[in-house]
Amino acid sequence: MKFRTIRIGPVPVGIIAHDDIASHSGQNAMTAARAPLIGPILILDNIGDGTLTLSALFIVDGGEHPPPVETPGGVHDVEVLARFDSATVWRTRFDLPADRPSEYHWNGESYLVAGDLRDDLRIAFVSCNGEEIGDLEREGSERNAMWARLCQAHREDPFAMLLHGGDQVYADEVTQGHPLSEDWPSQFPDDPSQADLADLRHHLRERFFDRYAALYAAPEFAWIAARVPSLMQWDDHDICDGWGSLRRWQTHSVVGQTLFAAARESFLIFQQAAAEGDLPARFHDPAGHHLGWGVRAPGLRILAPDLRSERTRRSVMGTGGWSMMEAEAATGASGRTLLMSSVPLLGPRLSILEALMVVIPRMQKYEDDLRDQWQSRAHRAEWARMLRLVRDMARADGQNLTVVSGEIHLATRAVMGLAEGLRIDQLVASGIAHRAPPVAWARFLGSLAQLGEAPLPRHRVRILPLPGQRGRYVAQRNYLVLERRSDTWQATWNLENSGLTPPLSL
Repeated sequence: MKFRTIRIGPVPVGIIAHDDIASHSGQNAMTAARAPLIGPILILDNIGDGTLTLSALFIVDGGEHPPPVETPGGVHDVEVLARFDSATVWRTRFDLPADRPSEYHWNGESYLVAGDLRDDLRIAFVSCNGEEIGDLEREGSERNAMWARLCQAHREDPFAMLLHGGDQVYADEVTQGHPLSEDWPSQFPDDPSQADLADLRHHLRERFFDRYAALYAAPEFAWIAARVPSLMQWDDHDICDGWGSLRRWQTHSVVGQTLFAAARESFLIFQQAAAEGDLPARFHDPAGHHLGWGVRAPGLRILAPDLRSERTRRSVMGTGGWSMMEAEAATGASGRTLLMSSVPLLGPRLSILEALMVVIPRMQKYEDDLRDQWQSRAHRAEWARMLRLVRDMARADGQNLTVVSGEIHLATRAVMGLAEGLRIDQLVASGIAHRAPPVAWARFLGSLAQLGEAPLPRHRVRILPLPGQRGRYVAQRNYLVLERRSDTWQATWNLENSGLTPPLSL
């Protein structure tokens, strides 16, 4: 079978079989027939010695073998990463320079990569690529409107990296359709047979595959993901809603652990282009007990602690996560540190909302959502510990530290002032595909933020409006652009209705 790239307008919409060309306009993003070959999807494995180490991911129906990737360094054949009922996931690894723009070739097409990380630099940040209910049924152009806008921004001024801050996939519905997990998390059998558990594992694994394949086949995502290397961090919906903030009897049950194992395998395959025992060098723990990672480029360090693998109702991070963060704090960095926190590190006081839930039964269903946050009263001591750590990191480096987050389906920012004129900036961009909550919710959170918060003495957290906006929270879909120009950093949000914000100096 011969494959070729088809185009609708100026944007390639993906790879389909030569004898199976179909229109993608106006169809449901997820339920349309999947192309026989999806990819390449670029994943940034690591940065070092002037080199980008990359993986390219392909999803291929049946037994077809995708063509190799060609670079100035040679021809790089693909290998099987994982097999599913109807398709195989393939991967190849290769290097490109990190000190200049470059390109790779695949299937007769050239893909330009803006890989110069030395001086001026543009990084895009996205989160929340989906919705909890019915995401597979949404019409494609509506669902992926902000992805299309991000593609246009890349064509006008290329991005060197694409950071994904969590909830890359909304997997909440994968448990449906199997008797062991149909009523998850409220009800499930205590002691299912090994045969039934094996059947559940297969069911979940295939359902995760279906969702990832549908997301990666979306024309807007596929176009930019083939040209901008991605770095991804997971959050709860990559597993299930509220994972880690659910009750212990739920998450530690055999059904819960089977769900987590399937989600983790899928996260490694589709978000990291990796398998068990084969993690890229940027991961702190090669054994993968936690999935935090870090990369360094000239004048830049990006850290992404894992806030899910070790999470419990009483802790956000476990031993592995704290070991990673403390090691990074002890090492230091020259230049700017970007800390990816899948849930916002700086936020308003939530104890009032949590107290209301105790006396208003209909609000108790939102308890897990609040328990997920650093600001929950259950995590108060741990939150202060993390804030002290990042404060000390900023002081040691002599640079402002920037935190980027998603999770809340709103755009906002916060500041925590430090001594010696330094500060921590929190930038929240959420979500790229998840539709915004009501404006009234944004206003309510803005009112709550007026109360102020000071988890560390003399370091008050302030929630502030985006440049050009009046309210502290903006209820519009959005993504974030981080730019370094002549060693000066700035941030710009692209809001679905309001457009680009004025730049914010960091």
